[in-house]
Amino acid sequence: MSRGFSIGIVGGGAAAVCLIDALSRTDSEPGSLTVFEPSPHLWRGRAYQVDTETLKVNATPDDMSVRAGDLQHFENWLDTRDKVAGVRTGVDRWSGSRFAPRTVYGEYLEQTAYAALGELRRQGWRVDLVGEGVTSASRAANRVLLRTGSGRARAFDYAILCVGGDSPKDVYGLSGTEGFVGDPYPIVSKLADVGENDHVAVIGSGLTAIDIILSLAAQGHQGRISLMSRRGVLPGVRQKAVPFELRHFTPHRMETLAATHPEVTLEDIATVMRAEFRDIGADLDATVEEIIRVDLENPVDRLRRQIEEVDSPHMGLRILQRAVPETGPDVWPMLREQDKVQLLRAHYRTIMSLCCPMPPGSAGVLLELVEAGKLDIVSGLQNITPNPEAGFDVVTAEGHNFTADRVVSAVNASEGRIPTSAAPLVTSLMRSRVASRHPHGGLHIARPTSQLTTNGRSDPRLYGLGNIAAGSLFFTFGIPSLVDRSQDIVGAILQHAETVTAASRENEEVLLTV
Repeated sequence: MSRGFSIGIVGGGAAAVCLIDALSRTDSEPGSLTVFEPSPHLWRGRAYQVDTETLKVNATPDDMSVRAGDLQHFENWLDTRDKVAGVRTGVDRWSGSRFAPRTVYGEYLEQTAYAALGELRRQGWRVDLVGEGVTSASRAANRVLLRTGSGRARAFDYAILCVGGDSPKDVYGLSGTEGFVGDPYPIVSKLADVGENDHVAVIGSGLTAIDIILSLAAQGHQGRISLMSRRGVLPGVRQKAVPFELRHFTPHRMETLAATHPEVTLEDIATVMRAEFRDIGADLDATVEEIIRVDLENPVDRLRRQIEEVDSPHMGLRILQRAVPETGPDVWPMLREQDKVQLLRAHYRTIMSLCCPMPPGSAGVLLELVEAGKLDIVSGLQNITPNPEAGFDVVTAEGHNFTADRVVSAVNASEGRIPTSAAPLVTSLMRSRVASRHPHGGLHIARPTSQLTTNGRSDPRLYGLGNIAAGSLFFTFGIPSLVDRSQDIVGAILQHAETVTAASRENEEVLLTV
């Protein structure tokens, strides 16, 4: 029987895999680990479930490794798989870089999770996988009580909330209407009955919308596709990778800056970023211009231009795409509140479009569809209503009104929105006064440890990982961010457990001497 501490993980997606892998690589006294996940997509989550191989991750393997300190972990796994399959997976025809199919990345998550659990068992840990969701939680003395839908309660020394994101929003109230697809995943089944010549309207213009278009094209769809959103902004196009290291805009530099500045301003950040651009020889003004042009440039012109710049030697966007996920979570808590509000209201979606770009091969297919007259990119979307006769009526601000046969939602939930399935759990934590909502989304957490906080006090037995930390952190959902935060959480748990053990031993010694 295990003698160490017990951990309960709420959620079994990619965040949990990063956490379990980090735990398996520590030298701690074996304890017990329980993972709660009601979904059939254990370890894969919604994003990486079994689906068509047309859908690709939007980052190269080094950015998708769940192993801290080993950027080649996923690349090596892919190479091994390729040798067995006899084909090199996910090579982009435009850039030569690799963008693995998301279903293949799901395999990697599964195998990594089970390998990590096997290692924990070898070390003496007890491991349990519970196919239920946690519906409520509370604190009792030095324990966390997690209760599932069946009513059973289990007590743990530590609990980590990895509840993921919510499903797409039904912005126009079309649920239940024939021809409407509210959640496109898995695409291989959700779009299977779309007619070859149907006019398909896709709500949204982000990466999910790109998935839908690529999948329709791959299955031989010949009808029109209308990509509709309010702004008409597509994800950027990822440029060919160029090796470099951040020199100034690093977590360590940000900590040093915060130590000498009571509040860090956007001007302070800009000064550091100018030094970064200067030392790497990049053009900061050109990058600022790229950000400004997002809403001004015709989306097709922007798409074509960015495809042409895949091999560009200019480093500006590459710096931005490295700095935001790597250092953004460290910078965000230091910023003045008015600067946070300004960034979220004026620049968040623009930054995400540039920092979460699509593979060049995906962009190339979009441009081919546009030039063949099969794809329209429509901005100014105002309303969609069912047509009394058939299909749907689409209304836009520019008067580009039309009727579509099918409507597919690609409007992902806002980052930090508590998933509907996790709402009862979060409500119970707030009622117990061990968690509090952040005004910018998610829950309040402490940046160094990811511990849940209320009234400025952190709880060393409760943690949040992933989208539930949005608001407290910036850029919470990328794999590198999940890996870094997992290291923080495991380190905090081990440190606290060691402190508790030391205190317990001191008490025992006192009792023995009495």
